[in-house]
Amino acid sequence: MATQVTKRLFTVHEYQRMAETGILSDRDRVELIHGEILAMSPIGPRHGAAVDRATRAMVNVTGDLAIVRVQGSVGLDEYNQPQPDIVLLRPKADYYASSNPTPADILLIVEVADTSLEYDRGPKEQLYAEARVPEYWVADVQNDCLFACSEPHDRSYRQVRQFHRGDLIAPLLLPQCRLLVDVLLP
Repeated sequence: MATQVTKRLFTVHEYQRMAETGILSDRDRVELIHGEILAMSPIGPRHGAAVDRATRAMVNVTGDLAIVRVQGSVGLDEYNQPQPDIVLLRPKADYYASSNPTPADILLIVEVADTSLEYDRGPKEQLYAEARVPEYWVADVQNDCLFACSEPHDRSYRQVRQFHRGDLIAPLLLPQCRLLVDVLLP
């Protein structure tokens, strides 16, 4: 008789309880994707530099128009709690202390892809589109360019534009907040 193996998927609530009880610690670089706890790639110096530079630029250009969250959780649905590199959030008085931001709170998600381009442009992009995140940028460190995805539909984005050093870009929901693409790349 054959044994059937099934996966045990975790909810966001169960995942958060694991962190609260110490099963997962702050040192664990993990995120919940489709009910599975996935280990994230270690942050290398180029990735870290790109995130730091982009964070500084985004804080400067957005001012009080957005909260800039760095490598923090967002709750997409019952089985998905990723930790994007940078998220621009709608301003909220408590800075989301009472609960993680949801797709309705997200203005833009940015992932820096040094070794994770295939994942960030594949499963992560599909996840964010499915959750109706309005705009998603991937800074491709290896190829020195930026992909800007917008108009989520089903599991993809209808519009994907590519930008290079020297180009200006602004979040669609914050058009006055223009940045040089260079600040998103190391």
